[in-house]
Order: sequence, then structure tokens, then C-alpha cells
Amino acid sequence: MSLFPALKPSKKPRIGLYSVGLRAYWEQFPGLRDRLTAYGKFIERRLSAWGEVFNFGLVDTESEGRRAGEWLSSRQVDLVFCHAATYSTSSTVLPVHQICSAPVIFLNLQPTARISYEQSTTGEWLAHCGACPVPEFANAFNRAGIPFRVVNGLLGLDRSPDISLADEATAGRPEAVRAWREIEAWARAAAVPRTLRYSRFGFLGNTYSGMLDMYSDFTMIQAQTGLHVEVLEMCDLDRMLRAVTPEEVKAKLEEVRHMFVISGDSPSDPIAKRPTDEQMAWSCQVAAAQERLVREYDLDALTYYYHGAPGGEYEKLQGGFIVGHSLLTARGIPCAGEGDLKTNVAMKICDILGTGGSFSEIVVVDYDDETILLGHDGPFHIAISEGKPILRGMGLYHGKQGTGVSVEAKVKTGPVTTLNLTQTGDGKLKLIISEGASTDGPIMRIGNTQTPVKFREHPDGYMARWFAEAPTHHCAMSIGHNASLFQKAAELLKMAQVTL
Repeated sequence: MSLFPALKPSKKPRIGLYSVGLRAYWEQFPGLRDRLTAYGKFIERRLSAWGEVFNFGLVDTESEGRRAGEWLSSRQVDLVFCHAATYSTSSTVLPVHQICSAPVIFLNLQPTARISYEQSTTGEWLAHCGACPVPEFANAFNRAGIPFRVVNGLLGLDRSPDISLADEATAGRPEAVRAWREIEAWARAAAVPRTLRYSRFGFLGNTYSGMLDMYSDFTMIQAQTGLHVEVLEMCDLDRMLRAVTPEEVKAKLEEVRHMFVISGDSPSDPIAKRPTDEQMAWSCQVAAAQERLVREYDLDALTYYYHGAPGGEYEKLQGGFIVGHSLLTARGIPCAGEGDLKTNVAMKICDILGTGGSFSEIVVVDYDDETILLGHDGPFHIAISEGKPILRGMGLYHGKQGTGVSVEAKVKTGPVTTLNLTQTGDGKLKLIISEGASTDGPIMRIGNTQTPVKFREHPDGYMARWFAEAPTHHCAMSIGHNASLFQKAAELLKMAQVTL
């Protein structure tokens, strides 16, 4: 999700599709084969809204199944939808997925809500009996050790084909809407593993000393997600800084004024004041250098932290980080502070799926409103902001070195989902998913992001269950209720997940 054109758009998923049938039917029931092929073309058109679709067509024998498996493998598809168009033997379908290892979803999409009992012929019935072979497929795949999922519902055509004896205009039926919502989620989720496999995450500086939950093995991260970690030094950014032109600084300042409200002094916190002209100019110069860094190293995300010696050049440089990293996050390059690579991956997952993904941690609990404030000092995902974020000049960054400009903002009021990426004791990554609602409750005026979130149970109960999952103490906040979407992404990544 980008507020402005993304510096690097996410990859489109490559979606495989085929329909199944029984070859013996085609001579017995003229028109049936063409009718089922047309259903497959309809599914192809719908799927093309969410990815690049490779439709093999109709598979009706085991030898054709082998050919389909080879064809889909050669297209390097991320996910395969098997349309159970009519009855087919499991021996026709199993070879496809013994050859093509992409995850498979069986589509049991009946064209009509109710057949015409009085008029129906055997050929008409066969056009509607997609559910018939699915138990057979499930049994064969289970015994072959091949995971699968099934989507049940109505096909959702806008009009009935001329050949049909039943009403097939089911697009508005809840069974069709529900099924296509599920199909869309699978298709969109397939963009996550594909994009991560081609992603370059910059790791600038180090991890905040002592935050043991955030330390990760770069090899383990790449092994389980496919992303590459490019280790960067502050001198790399400093080199970019020295090349920044006055025109670039001016352009960044215009961008900042368009995206932010420049605050006055905080009415409550003496360290949060109106940013000075010098602070703004420095933040924009650093922001221009940060964009240069992203472009030179072809980054898709950036994890960063640098403490800096008091009074040193790099202390001053890191003091200007927050504005630029917020601008990058708004353009599809999520930036995570304190060296938290795992949360940066969670933010990138949210961004790939178009749901935001702002860097957060527990700020404070409001027991009167029964909300938990989630936020952080540092960058904010501007695209999911409730109104324009505010920039404040900070006399100090709590727990860190230096001074500079910080962001004060909250996420849009309405449904939200937090996504936490943690690491278990055996070194495996695990997603922790929580749905709730951002409220219109008050926030502090201290130059930090804060969003009051009401989860589905009392804060104490929610925190007890969240803490029991051993999370990383940061998380990514997304807009919308996205648990189903995140669960599918986890499954396609072969990653453990828990939804609270």
C-alpha cells in the first residue's frame, strides 16, 4: 500500500488454473466439454484481477494430468486452482500436483443454486456435480502427503449460458460472494511469497543493544522467507548525503509539507516543540540521502538503528531519520526502527497485501476505554493515517541519542489487524495475528505515533494470550480485518501462525 507511486511495486502472483472432467463424457453428452471450458474461462477472467493467470484448460486423463503438471511447473506458478468442473477420477488430478509442487486449492463452484428437477438431463446434472469428486481428491491427496484446501460455493455468473436448463445468474448470491472473497484472499496472499523471494531488505547499523527478542539470524530469515538481507553501513548513507543537491532538499521539503502538518509547541510535553527551520532542512536532506540509498541498493524494505557517539557526525545523521523513513514507507519501502528485521518483514507483508503496516508496540493501556494504545517513536505509515500526521521537533529521543523531527499520528478509526512476526525457541518464524478496532479515543501530544485499539476481549485477557505466544515486542498495524488474508499468506510461506 503506497500513498504515492511505489519506488518498487510488489510482484504479481503467478496463478495456475485448470479444470477437470472425464473424457468419456464428451462423446456421450455433446456440448458439455465446451460448457465446462467456458466456466474455466470465467474463473480465469476473475482471477486476472489479482495476478498473472496461466490456464492450462481441461484435464480429463491421467496422461493429460502429467502434461498439465509439467506445463504449470514451467510457468513457475505460486498457487494452483483446480476447478472441479464435473466428476473426474483422482488419478487424473494427482499427477498434476506430484509434478507441480505449488500449493493447490480445489474450487467446488456449482453454477446454479438449484437445478431444474423437472427438466434436468444427465448431461445437465453433470455440469453441476463439481462437488462429487472432491472427497475422492481429498482422500488421494491425503494419502499422497500433498496438502490442499477447498473453496465451496457458487460460481457467480452474471447470466445463464444458453445451454443451461437452470438459473445460473448467481453473482449476487451470498454463496458466490463468500466463495470469491475466499478465492481473492488466496490469490492476493500468493503475492507475499513471490515478492519476498525477490526482495532485498537493507539492514543499516545494528539492533538496539539488549533487545534480545529482536535478534535474528540472517540465514534463518532468508531460508524461511527467501528474502535477501543487504548489510549496510552508516558510511554508505553518509556517502549518499554528500551527493544530495539543494534541488533535492527543496523537493523533499515540498513533499513533507504536502504530507504532514507542521506542529506548534506541544501543550503538554516540553521536549516536543515546533520543528525549527534547521531541523526541517536537515530532515529533508537526510530524506533525500535515504531515497538515494534505497535506489542504489535496490531495496524493498529497510531495517535500521544507530546509536552514535554523543556529538558525532553519525549521531546527527541518525537524528534526521524519521521523516525520510516515513516518506519511504509511504512509497512502498517499509522502514522498521531499532534494528527489528522480523517486524520489518511483517510490515512488508502488510504492504504487499495493500493493508498498510505501521511500526507499533504497546504504549499504554486505557482501562476506562478498555483500549491498548499501540505506537512508537519513529516512522509511520502515512497511507493509513487518520488525517495528516503531525511533525514535532524533539529535544531528545527517549532511550536514544540525538534530537530531531518526529511523527505524531494515529491509524484510521475502524477495523485494524496487528501482525507480529516472532521466532520460536527452535528458530522457526511464526506469525501472531490479532483483529480489533482503532477507536477515536485521545492520544498524547508527545511526538510519537499512537493508536487506541479495542481488541475482542478485555485488555488484560488479550495481553495474557498475546504474551503467552512469546511475541517480538513490536508488531505491524494494518487497516481492515485481515486475519484470513494473513493466515493464507502464512500457509503459503509454510510458516506457523496463531490468531488471537
